[in-house]
Amino acid sequence: MMGIATARRAMTHRDLPTLAAAAVTLLALVEVLAPAASRPATDDLIGPLALALGATVPLAFLRAHLMLTAVTVVAAALLAPAVYDRVFLSGLPALAAALYGVGRHRDGRVAVLFAVPFVGFALADGRHGIPLLVGAAAALAVGNAHHTRAATARRAAADWGHADTALAHAALGERARIARELHDIVAHHVSTISVQAETARYTTPGLPPEGAEKFLAIGDTARLALTEMRRLLGVLREDVPEEAVRARAPQPGLDQLLALVDEARETSGGAVRLIVRGPAGPLEPGLELTAYRIVQEALTNARRHAPDAATDVELIYGEVELRLRIRDCGPGRAPGGAAGHGLLGMRERTAMAGGTLRAGPAPAGGFLVEATLPVRAPETR
Repeated sequence: MMGIATARRAMTHRDLPTLAAAAVTLLALVEVLAPAASRPATDDLIGPLALALGATVPLAFLRAHLMLTAVTVVAAALLAPAVYDRVFLSGLPALAAALYGVGRHRDGRVAVLFAVPFVGFALADGRHGIPLLVGAAAALAVGNAHHTRAATARRAAADWGHADTALAHAALGERARIARELHDIVAHHVSTISVQAETARYTTPGLPPEGAEKFLAIGDTARLALTEMRRLLGVLREDVPEEAVRARAPQPGLDQLLALVDEARETSGGAVRLIVRGPAGPLEPGLELTAYRIVQEALTNARRHAPDAATDVELIYGEVELRLRIRDCGPGRAPGGAAGHGLLGMRERTAMAGGTLRAGPAPAGGFLVEATLPVRAPETR
C-alpha cells in the first residue's frame, strides 16, 4: 500500500514532466549518436537530432502547454519514419504521454482529430504507420476513458448535491406546514385557558381578591401566549396566500377517517377498507391530526402509484401506542423513489410525534406504510 501511495505522489509531482523529458531526451541523444556501422556522416546528424529532440524535449511543457506539446511530439513522431525511414523509440513515451493528456483533458472530438494523422500515415506506410496508429489509439482511448469517468463523477456529485438541497428544502417546507396545522390545535387550548380563567373570576362564589388576581394573571398570560403564537405563525405563513389562510378548515381527526376512506374508494376505483382493532378512545388532537395526515398521504400515494389496486387501512389501538398500517396490492414500488416528498412528510410527522415509520414493499406483495405513534391520554378539562 505504501508503494502505491508513493507511486501516486510521484505521478502528480510538479517536476515529473521535466524529469521525464530529461530522461527521454538523453535516450534520444544516445539513440542518434551511438556508434554503429551504418552511422551517417556528421552533416546528416542535424535532421535526425532535430526530430529526436522535437519528439522528447516538449514533454517538459506537457502540463503548461498541452496542445502545443502534443502537436509538436506528434509531428516529430510522424516525420521521422517518413523522412528517415525509422521510428525514434526514445520518443514513444513522450508521444504516449502527450496523447493520453489530450484524451484525458479534452473532449472526444479533439481526440479524434489527433488520431486522423495516424490513420493517414498508416494507409501510406503500413510498416511504420500501423504500430504508431495502434499505440496512439490506445493512449487516446485510455485518456478519454479517464476523462469520461471523471466527468461522470462530477455530474453525479452535482446531482447528489442538488438532490440533497431539494430534500432539505422539502423537509423544511413539510415542517412549516406541520407547524401551521398544529398551531390551530394549540391555539384552541390556550384560548380555552384564557376563557376559563376569565369565567372563573365571576362565577366562583366567595372568591378572595388574591384568587381573582391570580385568575386575571392566568388569563393575561394565556392571551399574551396566544399573541406570540400568532406572530410566530405569521413567519411560517409568509409563503401562504392570505385567502388560503382565512379559508382553511379546522384540522381533521380520526373521527373523519371514515369519510377519507370513502373518498379514496370513490376516486381510486379500487376497494379501500378501514379496519379498526382494539378499544378506540379519544386521543390528543395533535396525535389524531398526525395519524389522519399519514393515512391521507399513504392513500394519495396508493392512488397515484397503484391505481385500481385494493388498499387496506388498519388502525390498531393499544394502551401505549397507536399503530397504522396502510397496504396496497400494487407493484410495491416506492412512491417517488427513496426520497419522495410524500414519504418525507410522513416521516417528519411521525418524528414530531415521537414515533417510528417504516415504508417499503410488503412481504406478500404491494406497498406497506406502517407507523407507530406513542399514546398519552388527553388531559381532562
